[in-house]
Amino acid sequence: MKRLIALTLLIAAVLAGCANLDERQRGWIFQPSDRSWWRGEEAAAGMQDVWIDFASEERGQPAKLHGLWAEHEDFQRKTDAPVLLYLHGARFNVVGSAFRARRMQELGFSVLAVDYRGFGKSTNELPSETLAYEDARAAWDWLAQKYPDRPRYIFGHSLGGAIAIDLASRVNDETGTLVEGTFTSIPDVVSSYKWGWLPVGPLITQRFEAVKRVPQVGAPLLVVHGSEDRTIAPELGRRLYEAATGKKAFVLVEGGSHHNTNAMGQPQYRVALAELFGLN
Repeated sequence: MKRLIALTLLIAAVLAGCANLDERQRGWIFQPSDRSWWRGEEAAAGMQDVWIDFASEERGQPAKLHGLWAEHEDFQRKTDAPVLLYLHGARFNVVGSAFRARRMQELGFSVLAVDYRGFGKSTNELPSETLAYEDARAAWDWLAQKYPDRPRYIFGHSLGGAIAIDLASRVNDETGTLVEGTFTSIPDVVSSYKWGWLPVGPLITQRFEAVKRVPQVGAPLLVVHGSEDRTIAPELGRRLYEAATGKKAFVLVEGGSHHNTNAMGQPQYRVALAELFGLN
């Protein structure tokens, strides 16, 4: 009990008195880094480096994103072969997410996976919700300019799913959107934890309120979640799906965690892609 009281007082002091609260939250939520791990390095081998230069309206200065391109074997011989923008979650850079990008490639997509500013080789700047949205839009515009006649999809994992929902709510040239292990909002994620009863919700600046944006997603939406996800509760994925108003599907991967649902759910992904998007 004493520990709980001390923790409550500490959080209250930090939230009330910390002038750079927003900056700290950005660090806590994104955990930006150039970190990868052996699976990522192995999966990224053979992928092509992509550089996206754009003028940041948020910062009023040039910015650069680094990405990896994995081309599907059908890309050159089929004019309708789909392309996909992959938006990763927190902590690991684009190389650390390369194994998931490869799995999406195995499902038939040519994949562009990008790092937000603050990650990997992209512009070295502390990321934020608004900057990440801007980065995703810059990558999408690059993909649209590069492959204007291809069916283009948006994919986001975890935090990247909220970024994907925001992007899909703002563009009208996507063929479909896929999110995995994603949530309704950061305040909802905080509330789902055992200490979520603490009244910190109103003080959260990086809110990522995907549940408010998902009704504006016009193209079909696939929401995938692992039943054993201990990072993002499956109920939050279900609520996000329920808030969508267009053509949609929800896939629960039994036994899937926040980290292995993409691997365990490959057969279910194939069925959903065929039924929702007509992809084989």
